[in-house]
Amino acid sequence: ADIAQRYRISKYPTLKLFRNGMMMKREYRGQRSVTAIADYIRQQKSNPIREVQDLEEISSLDRSRRNIVGYFEQKDSDNYRTFERVANILHDDCVFLSAFGAISKAERFSGDNVIYKPPGENAPDMVYLGSLTNFDLFYAWTQDKCVPLVREITFENGEELTEEGLPFLILFHMKDDLESLEKFQQEVARQLISEKGTINFLHADCDKFRHPLLHIQKTPADCPVIAIDSFRHMYVFPDFSDLSVPGKLKQFVLDLHSGKLHREFHHGPDPTDVAPGQPIQDLASSPPESSFQKLAPSEHRYTLLREKDEL
Repeated sequence: ADIAQRYRISKYPTLKLFRNGMMMKREYRGQRSVTAIADYIRQQKSNPIREVQDLEEISSLDRSRRNIVGYFEQKDSDNYRTFERVANILHDDCVFLSAFGAISKAERFSGDNVIYKPPGENAPDMVYLGSLTNFDLFYAWTQDKCVPLVREITFENGEELTEEGLPFLILFHMKDDLESLEKFQQEVARQLISEKGTINFLHADCDKFRHPLLHIQKTPADCPVIAIDSFRHMYVFPDFSDLSVPGKLKQFVLDLHSGKLHREFHHGPDPTDVAPGQPIQDLASSPPESSFQKLAPSEHRYTLLREKDEL
């Protein structure tokens, strides 16, 4: 029971991967067959760092991805070993590249150097300024760069995100509507950074997630749409154009935590929100059921551990 609690195991069989004593956030979700598990292990053993042979390769990087580029004097060094350890842990979230010796010399004017190249052709590079022999410091910096505050939810990672157990605050937007996504990311960073750890900030492709939109009586034509999925019900942010109103998005999230969203769906506005002299009406209604709860592990695939003593 203690092991299950420590590693958030809520079903079995569960297969988790550890690197350097650290549990990876993505557990194995493939086929339970010798071939599939062996292929997975071979994949995990492959080198996650691409060595560049010419700095011209850096200028042609895929800027839709998050790239971490390390410039080192030599491969056999403590600095590179730290870089390698971190790359092994975060290679699913970032592309890692390295250059050595004479090839990297132009980028090593003050010693070994690591640069983060964020998505976007015009996004400015960020330089790691800490010690490269300090694993904890470098890992924290890299994780902050590689794991965005607002993540994309897909059918491939939906189960994994659902298992984190946090409600979803989701922006539904058309795939090519990057302007709405950027506004959402800015407001989440501005208004909700203190709520990180209490709710998952996500964005989803309207076309791919038509079914959740239908649950809240929306279609892709209505996008962008912001909603909360509490794994019990779904609640819609009233008006996307209010996104940049100071405190509006934060209040939406706080109303979820306080239970206000749930109460108002069932009973109408709270008495404190009704203008003086207006009658208080009990407007019975029922919010749409959660759509994303259905992405959780199937009961037919796992035995869910509802009670600790079932272990």
